[in-house]
Amino acid sequence: MRFGRVPVAAGLALGLVLSPIGAATADPKPTLRQAKAKLEKLNDKADKVVDRFNTATERYKKAKSSYTKLNDSYKRKLATVADLRSQVIDMAVDSYKYGADLTSLPGLISTDNPQALLTGLTLAGQVSKERAEKLAAFDRENRGLKVERDNAQKALEAADRERDGVEKERSEIMKLITEQKKLLRKLGAYNPGNPNSVGIKYTGPASGNAAAVLRFAFAQVGKPYIYGGTGPGGYDCSGLTQASWRAGGVSLPRTTWQQWAWGANRRVSLDDLQPGDLIFSSSLGHVVIYAGNGDIVHAPQTGDVVKVVKLSSYGNSLLGAIRP
Repeated sequence: MRFGRVPVAAGLALGLVLSPIGAATADPKPTLRQAKAKLEKLNDKADKVVDRFNTATERYKKAKSSYTKLNDSYKRKLATVADLRSQVIDMAVDSYKYGADLTSLPGLISTDNPQALLTGLTLAGQVSKERAEKLAAFDRENRGLKVERDNAQKALEAADRERDGVEKERSEIMKLITEQKKLLRKLGAYNPGNPNSVGIKYTGPASGNAAAVLRFAFAQVGKPYIYGGTGPGGYDCSGLTQASWRAGGVSLPRTTWQQWAWGANRRVSLDDLQPGDLIFSSSLGHVVIYAGNGDIVHAPQTGDVVKVVKLSSYGNSLLGAIRP
C-alpha cells in the first residue's frame, strides 16, 4: 500500500453516494472498493509522472543555466573581438595615411637626425611588438569566437529539448489531475487546502537541525498538494522534504529518486527511525518525513493537503529511509 491512501479511503467512505434504486438508465456509481482501486492507480501513476516532470524540469533549468553562461561568455568575447578589430583597423589606417610603414628600417635610416634615428629604432621595436601582440590577440579571440557561439547554440538546443520534455510530462499530469479531481469530488473527498495555512506547532521529540526541519514541515500543514510545488503556497512530496530540510541547513536534490540516490551513504533501518528521517515508498514514488512517536508529515497527492498521520497506517510497502 502506498503512503497516504488509507486516510483518503476513510474520506471516500464518508462521501460515497450510492445510486438510487431503479435508476436503470444511469451509470452505476463506483463501489467503495472500485473507487479506492481506481484512485490508487491514478495516484500511483501521478506519482511517477510528477517525478518525471520534476526531473525534466531540473534538467531544463540546468541546460538553460548552461546556455545563459555560455551565451554571456560569447557576448563578452564578441565585444573583445570587436575592440581588437577596431585597433587593427586603426593600425591599417595609420599605415595607409603615412604611406610607407613608418617603423620600417628604410624609413628610419633616411633621417638626417642621428638622435631621431636612435629614438625611431627604439620606437620601431615597441610598435612592432605591440602590433604583433594585437594581431595575435585578434586572431586568437576571433578563432575562439566560433567555438563560444557553437557551444552556446548547442546548450540552447539542449534546453529546448528539455523544455519540450517538461511540457510533455505537464500535459500528462494535467489529464491525471482532471481524473483525480473528478473522482474525488464525486465521492466528496476533495480538499483544496489553504495556501495561506499557518500549519500547526511541532511538539515532538526532535532536536538539533531535525527540530528545525519538523517545525517548518508542521507549519505547512493544511497547504495543498501541488505537483511540482516547492512552496510556499503548496508542495508535492519531494518539494516538501527539500524545503523542510533546507530549513534545517541541508540542501537536498529536487526529486524523490534523486533524494534516495543522494542518501546512498545515509541509509538507516526502518526499525531505528529518528525524527527528521526521510522514508521512501517501495516504488520511489513518494517520500515522507518521520516526525517521531510513530507520526509522519507529508504532502500526499492531488486533492489533499500537507498533513500529519500515523506511519502504521501505511502497511509495509516501504523501500527504506535516509538520515540527511
